[in-house]
Amino acid sequence: METRLMGASGCAVSAFTLGTMTFGKETDEAGAHEQLDAFVEAGGTLVDTADVYNAGVSEEIVGRWLADRPDDVTDRVVLATKGRFPTGEGANDVGLSRRHLTRAIDGSLRRLGRGVDAIDLYQVHAWDPLTPLEETLRTLDDAVRAGKVRYVGLSNFTGWQVQKAVALARQLGTAVPVTLQPQYNLLARGVELEVVPSCLDAGLGLLPWSPLGGGWLTGKYTREQRPTGATRLGEDPERGMEAYGKRSSQQRTWDVVDAVQQVAQQRSASMAAVALAWLVARPSVTSVILGARTTEQLRENLGAADLRLEPGEVELLDAASDPAPEDYPYGPAGTAQRTRPVTGGRAS
Repeated sequence: METRLMGASGCAVSAFTLGTMTFGKETDEAGAHEQLDAFVEAGGTLVDTADVYNAGVSEEIVGRWLADRPDDVTDRVVLATKGRFPTGEGANDVGLSRRHLTRAIDGSLRRLGRGVDAIDLYQVHAWDPLTPLEETLRTLDDAVRAGKVRYVGLSNFTGWQVQKAVALARQLGTAVPVTLQPQYNLLARGVELEVVPSCLDAGLGLLPWSPLGGGWLTGKYTREQRPTGATRLGEDPERGMEAYGKRSSQQRTWDVVDAVQQVAQQRSASMAAVALAWLVARPSVTSVILGARTTEQLRENLGAADLRLEPGEVELLDAASDPAPEDYPYGPAGTAQRTRPVTGGRAS
């Protein structure tokens, strides 16, 4: 598997990440450990979890796997986790305050077990409008200086929030974020308007989540077959039908699905592999997060590591999935601002 630097840091990670949100709920501990083994065997190194994934159970499962594997395996793992969302009922059990973040980091280390002396990448799970950003950045920097955290990352930030966090960290002399974890896939390209340019400018690597659009980019849902059974939309019929109806009513959805299917058939590959191969080659992407219920699903998705799309195939997927915003300052006005001939002046 390809290895890339984690943003502007010197830490190298695999081009695909194992996401562990299913661990402890949709995937039992034995199945989770099997996924971790398969991921590492395939050359994967970056494992991502969070303190709120199944109330901390995901972190505990990862921690027990690390404790039960030899050093030559665990030494290759780059461990990432996140904190920000509620971990209790109290007013201070949520957010990016010094009080909550300090406890969240210590709690994650405790759940990950004695074999984890530091969290390689600690990410704030979302923006906190109530806590001064200076307080958050200084708390994270203290954790780095204390040896509890090695690198700092962001998740679910907008473009201006990324820029503010990076600029303020540089001004304060604190640890500068090296990654951003956003939702990004062929059906969700809105981050390309502001977030991706902000990350490219600031040197942050992207760790996209939901790369398969909740199953839409795997061919799981069709015009004729509504979600049922063991699918993310099928398990909650009422909510699933609402979500299906909203997305299926957009012609762009089916244009994208058809384009992915066309490329998949041409390359004798799965639709999932095509969607993942498109995403992992996007500008600023460091590593794409793969979340799976079963080891079989994970192995299938890991097949994308060997797939390189041709320029014509990328153009087809780009055209079908183009969000094409028309409102100022995007659309034609935004494009004009981002392009300028080197020679300048008027054309003769």
